[in-house]
Amino acid sequence: MSTTTNVGPDGATRGEPGALSHRQIMVVLSGLLLGMFLAALDQTIVSTAMRTIADKLDGQTAQAWATTAYLVTSTVSTPLYGKLSDLYGRKPFYLFAIGIFIVGSMLCGTSQSIYQLAGYRALQGIGAGGLMSLAFAIVGDLVPPRERGRYQAYFMSVFATSSVLGPVLGGFFAGQGTILGIEGWRWIFYINVPVGLLALAVVYRNLNLPHPQTGPGKPRIDYLGAALLTASVVPLLLVAEKGRDWGWHSTQSLTLIGLSVISLALFVPWQSKMGEDAILPLRVFRNRVFTLSSTVSFLVGAAMFGGLTSLPLYLQIVQGDSPTQAGLQLIPLMAGIIVTSTISGRIMLATGRYKVFPIVGTALMIAAMLLFSTLSVDTPPWQTIAYMAVMGGGLGLSMQTLIISVQNALPPRDMGVATGSVTFFRSMGGTFGVAVALSILFGSLPGNIAHQAAAAGFPQAAIARFHNATALNDTSVIGTLPASVRRIVLEGFADSMHTVFLSVALLLVPAFILTFFIKEVPLRAQGGIAAARAEAGTEAGAEAAMSETAVVL
Repeated sequence: MSTTTNVGPDGATRGEPGALSHRQIMVVLSGLLLGMFLAALDQTIVSTAMRTIADKLDGQTAQAWATTAYLVTSTVSTPLYGKLSDLYGRKPFYLFAIGIFIVGSMLCGTSQSIYQLAGYRALQGIGAGGLMSLAFAIVGDLVPPRERGRYQAYFMSVFATSSVLGPVLGGFFAGQGTILGIEGWRWIFYINVPVGLLALAVVYRNLNLPHPQTGPGKPRIDYLGAALLTASVVPLLLVAEKGRDWGWHSTQSLTLIGLSVISLALFVPWQSKMGEDAILPLRVFRNRVFTLSSTVSFLVGAAMFGGLTSLPLYLQIVQGDSPTQAGLQLIPLMAGIIVTSTISGRIMLATGRYKVFPIVGTALMIAAMLLFSTLSVDTPPWQTIAYMAVMGGGLGLSMQTLIISVQNALPPRDMGVATGSVTFFRSMGGTFGVAVALSILFGSLPGNIAHQAAAAGFPQAAIARFHNATALNDTSVIGTLPASVRRIVLEGFADSMHTVFLSVALLLVPAFILTFFIKEVPLRAQGGIAAARAEAGTEAGAEAAMSETAVVL
């Protein structure tokens, strides 16, 4: 990497060795953004079309495994990418992540059964786990924390755009019989290939990072730690995804929870024994900023995914919108994320202050959830739009700031561990939030529908039938019901969603409180690579001074 003159946003120049100009950073960023776009888009584009895909593959009852497989591998692989890239460099692992994602996408498009699709989605998820976390880590390597919010705002914009574009594209492809002689739903996966190849080319050509300094001796790879972490996390993810179907107190659920607890009990002492070679070094948890920010990230992830899972259901079931219409109505949420992440990044650049943003962000998210809890069958669209803008504003202020705070608080050599861990905890929180939201929604639905029927004066026998209607597995049936009955069912759905949004708001209360205790560490003026070099130089100088002192003595 050559020495360049780096022009700051204020027009000043910096002659730091190895620094990149704004233009050079944007070229690198274009490849990273394409990679992150792939991972973020795939989460929403597939969920919209999954019912159609399952019908085509005769696997409606097993469709959840296709989603779960992707979720499990992407979540578990995230901290592994972080640690390994700290040891051996970001570029090879980022290229590997893109390549695996492309191969997984191609295979998904060739699936002939739902179980084949689940296996290929698992492979795709291994790539997705590196696309997000390594992108943030690479920006941390190149850009000083004070300027980082400016660039990470682009990532938030991509994340927001994919949240809107995914349902629209998913609905479009799923609705096409064939495109160029290929079934429409298969293009949901094939569309990733050209975008992925472009990202691969840009990153390969333009991302040149120095090899990390691993110190004396060959670093050990913590294979057992990785296995124990996987055994700790995967059972919990499976229970979170399938527990509602199995029963939370079923033998399957309790067995998996027990396996997770035992694995975690073995994981912690093993990480202590491995020391610096641990896949997740325990010393990082002694850093208060890391511990608090990771906890808040977990809760924010739970609120974000729990709340945003229920919102499209409200739009599609209660308001009767199509998946494409529901996706387009999420544009205000996207706009809120883009605007507040951009503004907060600019303020961080000008002032170096950031603590206020997650405080205000979590407060806005609580307010949004409370507003969502007032949505009813008759709520006009403009109110929903306004509430979504509030939610987006809170997310934009919270997500990127939590990553920056952890990256800034830990030593530069831990950039991958820091970024991967925060992303990991947010993903875990998202899984927990979705499980809680859907369990509350479908668990309370029969009783709420029966309550609405009783309030409308339906006879007792009819009320009993409403109560036994349970989850209404095929919600398209609602449109065929008589108007009076349909109204009762929709009001029951709205009541259940009120409970979901209030529950998610309660999850955010401890997150809001914890943000006050996150210490605001002054933002470093160097990127991760430059800071690591300076740290290594300081240590070398100290060792030389000690040697000279020893000689004198």
